[in-house]
Amino acid sequence: MSKQENDDLIPTQTEGYKVSEKKNIDELTQLDANDASLNKWKESLGLNHAQERFPNDPRSAVVQALVFQSGDRIIRMDVSTPEAIKKLQEKPVVIKEGVEYTFKIEFVVQREVVSGLKFLQQIKRLGLPVETTEEMCGSYGPKFENQERTFPASVAPSGRLARGKYSVRSKFIDDDNTPYLEWTWTMEIKKDWE
Repeated sequence: MSKQENDDLIPTQTEGYKVSEKKNIDELTQLDANDASLNKWKESLGLNHAQERFPNDPRSAVVQALVFQSGDRIIRMDVSTPEAIKKLQEKPVVIKEGVEYTFKIEFVVQREVVSGLKFLQQIKRLGLPVETTEEMCGSYGPKFENQERTFPASVAPSGRLARGKYSVRSKFIDDDNTPYLEWTWTMEIKKDWE
């Protein structure tokens, strides 16, 4: 059995959609060079002044953080390095039951245009999936600064049976399923924030 057949966190595929041929920055800037409106669009993507923020990182999309927000409560989960992910995995992220919250992902795109970025996440309790999320982030050109995408609001489960620890697996990929980051962490639903 291949890893993909055994993977329960794979993106949905649109029937008939074919991933376009990858082009590097030089090829994109030369494409239809005489078309003023297309040149303006390419400039908005930052193609003419693309810089590498992380020259030693081979990835085109580098995830920096997953940010949880509920009212004034902000929990920034640093996933920028393997050490930061390990630290995140050591202590559960505590979320108060029943609160409305949003997630935001912060990332950097470098070297090339990345098409069809998607954020996938599966939450399990006692080994059984309770929620699977697939959010399309869009296509992004290279930019030195962090870029971000905020996802629609959700409500944390509530009640005595909902309290406890949940295993979370998150993945950031593009439209040809290139994985930029995949990590696991633990969320704990409690009666209050502490």
